[in-house]
Amino acid sequence: MEGNMKLAMVEDAVEYHLFLIPDKARDTDEPKEILQKYIERIMTQFAPILVPYIWQNQPFNLKYKPAKGGVPAHMYGMTKFGDNIEDEWFIVYVIKQITKAFPELVARIEDNDGEFLLIEAADFLPKWLDPDNSANRVFFHHGELCIIPVPRKSERIPWLPTTPPTIQQALDIISAHPEAVLASEPIQAAVDRRIRGYPEKIEASLHRAHCFLPAGIVAVLKQRPRLVSAAVQAFYLRDPIDLRACRVFKTFLPETRIMASVTFTKCLYAQLLQQKFVPDRRSGYGLPPPSHPQFRAHELGMKLAHGFEILCSKCSPHFSDSRKSLVTASPLWASFLESLKRNDYFKGLIEGSAQYQERLEMAKNYFQLSIHRPESSVAMSPGEEILTVLQTLPFDVEELKKEGAALPPEDDDQWLDLSPDQLDQLLQDTTGRKESQPISQKEEQKNYDVAQVSDSMKAFISKVSTHKGAELPRDPSEAPITFDADSFLNYFDKILGTKSQESDSDDLDEDDFECLDSDDDLDFETQDSESLKGALGSLKSYMAQMDQELAHTSMGKSFSTRKQMKKDLPSQTANDNSDEEDSGAGDCVVETVDVDLNLVSNVLESYSSQAGLAGPASNLLHSMGVRLPDNADHIPQGSQ
Repeated sequence: MEGNMKLAMVEDAVEYHLFLIPDKARDTDEPKEILQKYIERIMTQFAPILVPYIWQNQPFNLKYKPAKGGVPAHMYGMTKFGDNIEDEWFIVYVIKQITKAFPELVARIEDNDGEFLLIEAADFLPKWLDPDNSANRVFFHHGELCIIPVPRKSERIPWLPTTPPTIQQALDIISAHPEAVLASEPIQAAVDRRIRGYPEKIEASLHRAHCFLPAGIVAVLKQRPRLVSAAVQAFYLRDPIDLRACRVFKTFLPETRIMASVTFTKCLYAQLLQQKFVPDRRSGYGLPPPSHPQFRAHELGMKLAHGFEILCSKCSPHFSDSRKSLVTASPLWASFLESLKRNDYFKGLIEGSAQYQERLEMAKNYFQLSIHRPESSVAMSPGEEILTVLQTLPFDVEELKKEGAALPPEDDDQWLDLSPDQLDQLLQDTTGRKESQPISQKEEQKNYDVAQVSDSMKAFISKVSTHKGAELPRDPSEAPITFDADSFLNYFDKILGTKSQESDSDDLDEDDFECLDSDDDLDFETQDSESLKGALGSLKSYMAQMDQELAHTSMGKSFSTRKQMKKDLPSQTANDNSDEEDSGAGDCVVETVDVDLNLVSNVLESYSSQAGLAGPASNLLHSMGVRLPDNADHIPQGSQ
């Protein structure tokens, strides 16, 4: 369909599109050359943060996409982020900064869930915006989030289409009316909250750990740090066929192992650490006892070595040299390198030093993957890249051993063992729901009002649900419970009927009204309102009798009750002159179900049974803004 940018994407992938806003000054017959220059400028300018970034699966990339089906030629990229959702939000940050640095560009971004930016800001979206009409409405321009609105029925705005716009219409609107399409402050804030802290946040997402690795892997990672992700994924997603190559190692021999510091992302480190794996005895990768002070370094190194061996086993050691294109031969390399120096990519390192050469090799690899990549060429597989490094970049094992003897301390991994309170705080920070001030447990229990639970549940039940779900009240005071007597009577009027032809006494069961007093016989043909009241009174009488009967059963005894005088119950009818009434029990004390107490008791019992874990009771209460204190004494709530 024209203008529909939603493409068939692989799972866990994000797509991004960059368009030039309409401008006659740039209308030429060669849009490809113009866009290719923009790609080079963008990738060069943002290289300082893109080059050292360790991607889960694929790096940020841009290529030229020709015009098709009403969508103009533009720059396009797709990145598979796998299990690391932070890759996706880092790309959102990059896209936003690109449109800020290049005001003539308009960008849109989506993943396999569609408009995930709108999902992030779902609590603040206008009522008219839904998945059916959100196509081609959400863009970045000048570093700001834009949402093209829909004109109201009562107004006509010439430049706003009543149907979802095409891409070309959207670009025209954003170009002509940039202020009118800016998203509201709450929506902007919801998106900005997810990308807050970049690019400094990149460093916080890394984890450095000591690993006992073959010297060849240490040398490869010094030149290609990003290959750690491919190795972790190979080990994490291994199958029996992959493990055949690890019975006897051919590329990375265990006797060459040395201690090294490896930089992971926290996602990759968690994936590698949490895997339970026992190596084949024939591999030579034995482990010391768990009590050994370096057991974790040996275990991590063993797992990582298996990943590298699996990668290399998937390609021939004599793969074609045609893929080894010389990066420095490209005319763009000189300008790219100069741009890196201007943006302080080398951090003041002395040219020719070991650290300088490491960063230079990273830049070359990034240049080849993201900028100098002919469309006809076939990209190297990770295994081929590893073998290429081993063949072309000799390394000194003794020098690596010296470095391994003086490693910097590894990072603390206590973030893997979050307490429930820390996890709850992390979720609050992520979703933007923060408590104004931390409240101690004693203060929380002191200020806790049980009635709030009952009020919140009543407010929730009073809400009208649709196929889209129920609206949860955040505060009982925001959703007062009202009772419309007229609507209630009209509802029963439709059910019972008040007209003579619908309420003929012949159609009624005599048993239905045998409890009516003889003096209150209703004339359905002349007294419509009294008929309805009588029917309701009879219904209440039946309900009262049922309550009395159920009170003596095991089901009835399972409910909490309260004492009430019988004369306070709904008036009894003539046929209620039973033996109990004749015996003078008219004013006896009866027990009625306390709805509020039972509701609160059952909710608290359900909450207590969760033992601090997630569950229906806590999820429902938290969505209503009700936060319960921890059940420290483990006393069942129903027994209190």
